[in-house]
Amino acid sequence: MNEELGRAIDLGFDGIIVHVNQAGKTASYAAGWDDRKNLTPADPDALFKIASISKLYVAAATSILVAEGGLSLDTTLVDTLPDVAPRIEYASAITLRMLLQHRSGIPDFIDHPAFYDADIVENEDTYPYLLDQPAQFRPGNRYGYSNSNYFLIGEILDRALGYSHHRFIQDRILRPLGLVNTYSLLRDADLDDVMKGYVIGVDDGDVFWTWEHVQPSGSMVASAADVAKFLKALVDGTLLTPLEQAIYTSVYEYEHTGWLPGYTSIVRYHSDIDAVVVMFVNTSFNELFWLDLERTYRRIVRVLEKNPL
Repeated sequence: MNEELGRAIDLGFDGIIVHVNQAGKTASYAAGWDDRKNLTPADPDALFKIASISKLYVAAATSILVAEGGLSLDTTLVDTLPDVAPRIEYASAITLRMLLQHRSGIPDFIDHPAFYDADIVENEDTYPYLLDQPAQFRPGNRYGYSNSNYFLIGEILDRALGYSHHRFIQDRILRPLGLVNTYSLLRDADLDDVMKGYVIGVDDGDVFWTWEHVQPSGSMVASAADVAKFLKALVDGTLLTPLEQAIYTSVYEYEHTGWLPGYTSIVRYHSDIDAVVVMFVNTSFNELFWLDLERTYRRIVRVLEKNPL
């Protein structure tokens, strides 16, 4: 495993963390730098901005609420968000199920040309980059990944619950699983515990991207061990009841990638080797970089296939 991590650093990754949860055994690995300016080694227990991996937690929380009767998968945006629905094309046909499955046709707010220059502090600051946009396709016609879907799911959950879905996730997912190194928002974590992130092409040697992603589409911060423990519990039925599990399986997957400036991540469950594998890399940008990221991940999985924990 250490040989594969060393190869990743040779590819240009600043730092890499890998955590494996396999058949009741766990192992953590790290290589490269957390802080390349001060030559601080990567820490396998460091917190990391997990970006879109957050969607797994939101989908699980939604499945719990649907099972309890607090929401229906077939309810539409007109029913759940009547104040903003008139400004979303085809809102009367877009269901919660479609949002969960990325089949709504709503454009991704991060593709708006002004989004990354915006001062976004709270959820409502995102609306100008999401509303009044033409649909990408008619709802249900095809798959189209969009962070806007999970932004709206967060809004729907907040209204159905009468309080923040972040608290619901804390109460119903994080606390029962003992995930003490998982936070809904960067502001809740100690920045000193968060791995520094770097962007290819930025050469000042000390780029720590503190920009906070507040949307439920990718706001969470966690350790690799916590992410692995969560996904394993999601897969094996430890977290959800049979009804909740059936709902989740019908709408979402058991893996995800994540991207934010300076942070890339992968978590997947591999049933053939009964392993959850988490990989964090504190480097981002460049399309070819993603090819190297996936190749590195596949090589790590092959090591586990040959030499299980």
